[in-house]
Amino acid sequence: MARYRGSVCRLCRREGIKLYLKGSRCETAKCAIEKRAYPPGQHGQGRTKFSEYGVQLREKQKVKRIYGILEKPFRNYFFAANKKKGATGENLLQNLELRFDNVVYRMGLAPSRNAARQLVRHKHFTVNGKKMDVPSYILKQGDTIAPNPNKSKKKPVNLAIENIKDKNLPEWLSFDADSKQGVVQAMPAREDVAMPIEEQLIVELYSR
Repeated sequence: MARYRGSVCRLCRREGIKLYLKGSRCETAKCAIEKRAYPPGQHGQGRTKFSEYGVQLREKQKVKRIYGILEKPFRNYFFAANKKKGATGENLLQNLELRFDNVVYRMGLAPSRNAARQLVRHKHFTVNGKKMDVPSYILKQGDTIAPNPNKSKKKPVNLAIENIKDKNLPEWLSFDADSKQGVVQAMPAREDVAMPIEEQLIVELYSR
């Protein structure tokens, strides 16, 4: 499966904000945005003025990079959101938030979405008691997530569970550290999306 293999810090610099693609490192002075808060490349420090299309394109690229999705799957998410009732932009963000890898990250079971995707691929978690290794799987309200019993001795997941009590989870998610089980309590609302996203710009871009 195709995926981005370059430097993720370049992506943050290109979009001009922290996308938190390296977990806790993004909160330290080692973050690339802290060191070089301008786009990568030899012309990165030049003045940049975007057209209306350029602003829309940058917003789409930013959201793709936040969730770690390439162009074709992202476009499919948009068309699926457009067919649902309600605001297309909010439907799009809801579908992205309900991705399995994103839910694992938002529950605090992985330091970043990239790390969550790797853990899911390696079958570290189950959904409703069944093994699931598809990061793009869309969860539903009431679904339960738990560490795979066969991989219970793996350090990354156990360490995350130990530290999860100190994390503030979104209201639509819950995780019981004692039973080691998380639940999708409700469908995510627009205000539950933590990153600064203007989804209407994406709708306008695809509506051209």
